[in-house]
Amino acid sequence: MVESVRLVDPRKVDRNPENPRLIFRQDELDALAESIKRQGILVPLTLYEDRKKYKILEGERRWRCAIKLGLSAIPAILVDKPDRMTNLMMMFAIHHRRNEWDPLPTAQKLKVLEELYEKGYAKKPTERELAELSSLRIGEVRRLKKLLGLPEEYRELLLDELEKPRSEQRLTVDQVLEATVAAQALRKRGVLSEQEESTLRMALVEKFRSGVTENTVAPRLISKIARAVERGDVNLKSARNAALRLARDDNYSIEAAFRDTAADKDREHAIEMLAQRLLEKVNEARKDSLPLGPGVIVIFRKLRAALSGLS
Repeated sequence: MVESVRLVDPRKVDRNPENPRLIFRQDELDALAESIKRQGILVPLTLYEDRKKYKILEGERRWRCAIKLGLSAIPAILVDKPDRMTNLMMMFAIHHRRNEWDPLPTAQKLKVLEELYEKGYAKKPTERELAELSSLRIGEVRRLKKLLGLPEEYRELLLDELEKPRSEQRLTVDQVLEATVAAQALRKRGVLSEQEESTLRMALVEKFRSGVTENTVAPRLISKIARAVERGDVNLKSARNAALRLARDDNYSIEAAFRDTAADKDREHAIEMLAQRLLEKVNEARKDSLPLGPGVIVIFRKLRAALSGLS
């Protein structure tokens, strides 16, 4: 049962242990504290009582600022104590509305939510069920679960980075994930060993941190090299040499590795795929006796002229 707004001593309040938000940047807290100092807390916290203390469902930043400012009372709405799974679901619902949490701590709490569901229902939730429980999109659930698959050293590295002010951060979760997928692609095609995969991944991460690589999706060019090896368009030795140079040469860029190995073949492959799809569509039109409009005819004439220039 929800009660009306009341004043609560912030010293009798504790943070919610299920809150996926672990990172509270000092510069952001300072700005909020200054606002509260001028205007007070305009939006009440949402609390529940637990063992003669109050736990926070919503408003931890406001509570932290109240403690810092030495406030004797804060406005709060009190609700019934939820069970642990409901508590987590409410936390995620708040995240969905405000989108303030960092990915890695969120992923860790998503795993707890998954385990609680499995314990309560004797089966693992599907991705769709987990998305509904956490108020997240299925794509975001998949991304967060990939984060949990990262080696511990990378998770610690990301947590250390998250502790910094946003303006000082040089590494993002997506950059580490992109580096991971790229290195895995080469290992799966036999270009690198498992140890070499690990070395390359760390080298790619360092290129992001140093600024050699600025484009978050640049490692996808490495995956293109791997696919070119699989097709037989690029020989394994050439791909391996480029990958090892990426790992040992701090200034050798991903774009340079792509140019040195697969750029031409990748462009040729893309044109071949487009031409094949175009041919299939034209044959479908001929089979169904569909007339082609003047715009299509003009494009075909331009295409024929371009092709004659290649021959």
